Order: sequence, then structure tokens, then C-alpha cells
Amino acid sequence: MLANKTVVFLGAGSMAEAMISGMVEADIVPREQIIVSNRSNKERLKELNGKYGVRGLTREELACEEADLFILAMKPKDAEAALDSIKDELQPHQALLSVLAGITTDYMEERLGTGNQVIRVMPNTSSMIGESATAIAPGKYTRMDTVMDAKELLRSIGEVFVLEEDQMDLFTGIAGSGPAYFYYLMEHIEKTAKENGMDPEAARKMGAQTILGAAKMMLSQEDSPEELRKKVTSPNGTTQAGLEALHEYGGGEAISQAVKSAANRSRELSEQLKKAMV
Repeated sequence: MLANKTVVFLGAGSMAEAMISGMVEADIVPREQIIVSNRSNKERLKELNGKYGVRGLTREELACEEADLFILAMKPKDAEAALDSIKDELQPHQALLSVLAGITTDYMEERLGTGNQVIRVMPNTSSMIGESATAIAPGKYTRMDTVMDAKELLRSIGEVFVLEEDQMDLFTGIAGSGPAYFYYLMEHIEKTAKENGMDPEAARKMGAQTILGAAKMMLSQEDSPEELRKKVTSPNGTTQAGLEALHEYGGGEAISQAVKSAANRSRELSEQLKKAMV
């Protein structure tokens, strides 16, 4: 479906590179049909061309009519200028995907002002290894075939979930910030192992493999997390003792609060950004 499409990245930072790497590795779009653009950093464009074989063009060199899909991948504060720079050149068949935190579909549609197709995209940092949990929220003018193209494109960096816009902040709390929760868990596993005489590097590998195995079990089984937990919890056994300690010290409530706090902060940042751009 994407073999004949041209994808243009507006922005050449780490997220753009992670997505380009995934697209090239998965051979979803021919590398010569991937264009990466920035305002003036030709060295960065040359670097991406050398690593992935994609075309690098400054904004002045870019011909917008070439694109089928644009991907906004600069800093959120630069979104306004980027949208203004292309809005007079966008055609009805072209679509705009934004991976910028806090930039809503309503804002993009209002800024463009021409009924263009826009999709808000929220990947997480695991996109760097092709294991992102990525959410997409289509705007009100976006066609279903464009949503399918976006899903196919973003599967090159992991799993894709289509959400309503009002669920994006909660998704941020679960998956956008989620990797940090597991890293925090691993910090404490490693610290406890070291304090009790175990090699911390060995403990890190043990813990990481345990998390990986549990995640694969959840993805391959129909059982709920609660059912899986009960299956490994013998009465008066070691797992029950560990779970009782988690309950006593507020482990479950801490996880719930982490998700809700991150979601609330995502809403706050979005509102702040919206006010700054008025």
C-alpha cells in the first residue's frame, strides 16, 4: 500500500531517525521515497542520508507536491511555524502526521484551515528498537484509507493502537511514560540484589528477562493479568509473600497514581502549549 508513496519528515531529530530506521529496516517505503528535511542543518541531513540512504533536503529545497504523507517531527514549539510554512501548498490527497507531544488534531486543523487530513501520533522510546506502543488519533477530515496507511507505516516501529483524541493523555500515562516505570522497577531490583550480595549486572539480566517473559505471556494468552497473577501465586508461598509486601507498601496504588499523574501532566502541558501558541 505504501510502496508508491513518498514520506516527508519535517524535522530530523532522534524521533525522526528512529522512525526512518524502522521504515528502512522493514522495507515498508523504499528509502529513495523517504525525504527528511530541516531548516538549515545540512550536516544532519547528510548524516541521515549516509546511514539510511534517504534523501536530505533543507526546507527551501523541499517541493511539497512530492509528498503523500508529511510527518511533523520537530520540537513542539516549532510546530506553528512548520504548519504555516506548508499550509498554502498542501493538497487534499496529502496527509499530515504529528509525533509532537501536546499538539492536538483540532489545533492542526485550525492552523491549516483547509480541511486537511491530520493524525496525531504518540510513540514511545521503544520505537528505537522497533517495539514501540504507538497511539494514533485521526482528525475529523481524515479518510479511513489514510488511517490504514498510517498504521502500516507505524508498524515499522512497533504495535499501533487507534484511539479517540480524548484518550491520548491517558495513553501517555500508560505507554508514553510507561517504559520509565519498568526502568524504575529494574533500578530497585538491581539495587536490592547488590545490597544482598548478588552481581548487579546478573540481576539486571534476570529482571529484564523476567519482565520480557511476563509481557510475552500476556500477549500470547487470553487470561487477564489478574488470572495470570493468580496462576503463579501458591498459598503461603514465596510469590504470595512478595505480593503481600507490595500491597502493604502501596505498590498497586503507586502504579495507578503514576499513570493518572502522568496523564494529568500531559493534559496540563497540552493546555500550556495551546496558550503559548495563541
